[in-house]
Amino acid sequence: MSYETIQYTAEAGVATITLNRPEMRNALTVTMYRELAQAIRTVERDRSIRAVILTGAGKGFCSGQDLAELGPVITQPGYKADLLRDGLNQMIQTLRRLEKPIIGAINGVAAGAGASLALATDIRVASTEASFVFAAFVNIGIIPDGGGTLLLQRLVGTGKALELALLADAQHRVSAEEALRLNIVSRVVPAETFMAEVNALAARLAAMPTLAVGRTKRAIYRAAERAFEDALDYEAQVQAHMFTTHDFQEGVRAFIEKRPPQFKGE
Repeated sequence: MSYETIQYTAEAGVATITLNRPEMRNALTVTMYRELAQAIRTVERDRSIRAVILTGAGKGFCSGQDLAELGPVITQPGYKADLLRDGLNQMIQTLRRLEKPIIGAINGVAAGAGASLALATDIRVASTEASFVFAAFVNIGIIPDGGGTLLLQRLVGTGKALELALLADAQHRVSAEEALRLNIVSRVVPAETFMAEVNALAARLAAMPTLAVGRTKRAIYRAAERAFEDALDYEAQVQAHMFTTHDFQEGVRAFIEKRPPQFKGE
C-alpha cells in the first residue's frame, strides 16, 4: 500500500512507520491520522511483524496538529471535535490496542498532539536532539488532547504535569536528558547512533515470544484502560467547547500569521 504522509517498511519482523512531512516537522493532518491507523492495522494482520518503530522524517518527530489545515474551518461547528474523536483519538487507541510492542523513536521535537502521540507508544527512546513541548495546546487556547492529560500525569505526577502543560513553551522545551529524568522516555541515545540502537532494540523485541509480549502489554494497560478511555472522552468533550472560543480562533490565526496572540479569556 502506498501512503501520502507516512512511510512504511518491514524487514526481519520489524515494521518502521515514519511520519513523512519533514518540511512541516511532521505535523498531523486528517490524512495522516487515517494512514497511521491503516498502517497499524496492517501490522496487526501481518503475523510476520513482531515489533514496530514509530519515528519522524527529518529533524522533527511530530510538531502536533497542522494548524494551517485548521485555519479555514475553525469556525465550523463541531469540525475539530469530530476530527479529535474520529481522527486523533481513534489513531491513539489503535496504537494502544495493538498486541505488539511499539517503540517511539523520538528523533526531534515532539510538540502538542505530537507529544501525546509519543506518550502513546510503549517504549520511548529519545535522541539527544529530541525535545518535548507540552504547552503547545494552552498557547493556542485549548487543552491537551490525544490522551496527554492522563499519560503525562501518570509519568511525571500531577504537579509536574500541570507545570509542563501550562508553562513549558517553545523557549523552555523539555530536553531529552530532562525527559529521561522525568521518566517520559526510557533512554537517551546519541544522535549519531540513534537509529542503530533503536533498530537493535526492535530486533530484540521481535525475537521474543510475540504472544507473551502482546498479552503483557494488554495486561499492563488493562489495569488503567477505563481511566484512559474516560480521559479521551473528557478531553473531547472539553475540547469541543474550547474550539468555539475566541481565544482558540485567535491563537490559531496568530500562529498562522506569525504574530503574538491577543487572548481575551473568552
